[in-house]
Amino acid sequence: MPLTAAPAAEPAPPAEAILRRQRVRESAARTYARSFPIVPVRAHGMTVEGADGRRYLDCLAGAGTLALGHNHPAVLAAIRRTLDSGAPLHLLDLATAEKDDFTTALLESLPAEFATGARVHFCGPAGTDAVEAALKLMQTATGRRGALAFTGGYHGMTAGALAVSGNVAVKEPLPSGGDVTRLPFPFRYRCPFGLGGEAGERVSAQYVERLLDDPSGGVVRPAAMIVEVVQGEGGAVPAPDHWLREMRRITAERGIPLIVDEVQTGVGRTGAMWAVEHSGITPDAMVLSKAIGGSLPLAVVVYREEYDGWRPGAHTGTFRGNTLAMAAGAATLRHVAANGLARRAAAVGRYLMTELAGLQRQLPVIGDVRGRGLMIGVELVDPGAEPDVCGAYPADPALARRVREACLARGLIVELGGRHDAVLRLLPPLTITDEQAHAVLDRLSDAIAAAAPR
Repeated sequence: MPLTAAPAAEPAPPAEAILRRQRVRESAARTYARSFPIVPVRAHGMTVEGADGRRYLDCLAGAGTLALGHNHPAVLAAIRRTLDSGAPLHLLDLATAEKDDFTTALLESLPAEFATGARVHFCGPAGTDAVEAALKLMQTATGRRGALAFTGGYHGMTAGALAVSGNVAVKEPLPSGGDVTRLPFPFRYRCPFGLGGEAGERVSAQYVERLLDDPSGGVVRPAAMIVEVVQGEGGAVPAPDHWLREMRRITAERGIPLIVDEVQTGVGRTGAMWAVEHSGITPDAMVLSKAIGGSLPLAVVVYREEYDGWRPGAHTGTFRGNTLAMAAGAATLRHVAANGLARRAAAVGRYLMTELAGLQRQLPVIGDVRGRGLMIGVELVDPGAEPDVCGAYPADPALARRVREACLARGLIVELGGRHDAVLRLLPPLTITDEQAHAVLDRLSDAIAAAAPR
């Protein structure tokens, strides 16, 4: 039988055509596609290559999902091993060896005091699903409704998660999300009390305690308090450790379960495996997603066993049993722990923030540099306007958008967040090299200088 040549592979469609079809076919709600009009075709580590052949350093990393960067060998090996094993890829919540291995790796990574006797609930595949599950769990356990949440907080896009989020723009189109009491988050640069520093943090804690104890304060005892250790979408605003310890004391004394949202802060990003370790608090529940799936969809709630009052089927979801995500997640958790990547994140984060603080002294449009580990925010402001009582200038979202575009033109992907979307958010993978850290600083500083008004 004569041999025939294999048919030639069809060339990939031009990037412009792909982007045009996306605009026509997809929802107007798309976000990152608007900010970054590129078509990635290959990615490894921190580097993304577009269809046009240009390469970019990715400081977004899947909004913090890619702890090990794109296509890390440990993750790919776990996925290939699972595929080659013939393991079922979807099994609802049935027991599998992959799930058993993932829960083992997860519980081993958590603070021992919290992990001992903890329960793990697999829910829908996104962090917002885990937030919904955690709120529902605490409502069931306490028999109470309502929640305590914080200004600047972000917990997802489903109705319950939005109700405890602080972003007004995404909440306005929806009906009221329930009885949520909004509390002031301690923000040194833009202190809600106009004090700043430790004074603002102290008043914030006093305000929470007195409001809860005030018989005329209007706050019915809630089902839970939910808080981020570092606000992510809120603009990389870290909660002070002593303030978090006060929140733990206040909630514990009043029988209010404390939920910590570690969707973006978890798996080494803040310089500790879990951000709660900085303060040493033990929450009643932790909401986990993003990096725990090793780049694949996975979300869980881990909680103290005394809250495990659900009846069978009380909170279910079709995609709770993502075998590939569990294999990739276990590999990620173990690789981060074995290679000291949380310590690496702390060290590189300190270096980046020190250098950015130096740049701030040269460029007055940089109002604030803040964050923890590799979760960094650079707030851009209008230094020609009138500052507030704490000396903070008004945010400059137009400048932030220009800087984002200038960064992309220089081969750097950064996204915006914070009040008025005026904060450049840096979320590089924990595997970032020293050379890449230098390149990020060079490209970012050049972009800010080029975009800033003269």
